[in-house]
Amino acid sequence: MKKLTLIFLLAAMCLPAYASDAPLEKYIAAFDYAAKEEMNVDSKELVKLLKEGKAQLIDIRFAEEYAAWKVMPSINIPLNELPKRLAELDKGKMIVTACPHKDRAIIAMVYLRSKGLEARYLTDGLVGLAENLRGDTARDFINALGKAQ
Repeated sequence: MKKLTLIFLLAAMCLPAYASDAPLEKYIAAFDYAAKEEMNVDSKELVKLLKEGKAQLIDIRFAEEYAAWKVMPSINIPLNELPKRLAELDKGKMIVTACPHKDRAIIAMVYLRSKGLEARYLTDGLVGLAENLRGDTARDFINALGKAQ
């Protein structure tokens, strides 16, 4: 998983810059400990942010994966469609990218941050989120979402 992320970042740095300001290079050059801390969120914090209406959950799995099982409330924008579907993102909220574990979510988060968006990735993935949304927690979460919308 870490290898995939490193490969993506290295490959992205080697590609020619299509924009004159080379946003990915700027993001990487400015990366520091503060950026490291603010790039992730765990499922407990995500639930809190969603209840407060401060975050938008983007499930970046392929459509077939999303159809097989969904975690609500999320919007399915597969990673390979993300560049052409940026207009669907709520730029007034923190964007949290998620996949079952976190490998694709990290790639999506880096891409969105290189576009100047406030994005984080779900550190424990959709599997961790599903684990946290059981029983009373799930009921309370759904009830809170109903009141927040």
